[in-house]
Amino acid sequence: MKELVGTNTRDIARELARRYSTMTHDELDVLESILVPIKYAKGEIALKEGEICKNFLYIDKGLMRQFYFKHGKEVTEHLAQDHTIVMCIESLFKEEPTKLQIEAIEPTIVYALPKAELERVAMHNVNIQILYRKILEESLIMSQVHADLVRFETAQDRYKRLCKLMPQVVLRAPLVYIASYLQMTPETLSRVRASTLLD
Repeated sequence: MKELVGTNTRDIARELARRYSTMTHDELDVLESILVPIKYAKGEIALKEGEICKNFLYIDKGLMRQFYFKHGKEVTEHLAQDHTIVMCIESLFKEEPTKLQIEAIEPTIVYALPKAELERVAMHNVNIQILYRKILEESLIMSQVHADLVRFETAQDRYKRLCKLMPQVVLRAPLVYIASYLQMTPETLSRVRASTLLD
């Protein structure tokens, strides 16, 4: 199997600055200094139930899902692809054990941004403060989009919206996880996909 090679930390710092906040050369140095590269194999758990989430995980390459157990069944709460950030926000901020788990569903390279370090450097760097705020805003918006998706939209519209919002996830994630994320059975998802192809 081909070795999964990550981007270097400088390029990741630049990518984060490009996405969230412009930065000076010195601020890029500071941001780069706190990034921690981590590789996960397919199926490896990045955060277990009962652990405390301490990092924002920026996915350089790969695919991850956030899930929990309900009545003995796995429920997929979030699917995250390349160039997005995943974390268990309640555990991260309350510093309490999480009920959620994060799993790599492909071989995945992430760059962890430790919350404590990010807060420390944000105290002295205004553009890193902006980056921190924008990451949180993006996370809240994504949560709201998912909540509205499952609350207000038909099964077909949910799937179409996901195709538009996260086309790579639809192509790469196992159907069972997509169905769970959209709160439908795999059978319903298969029917919806078939009818969408006919449209």
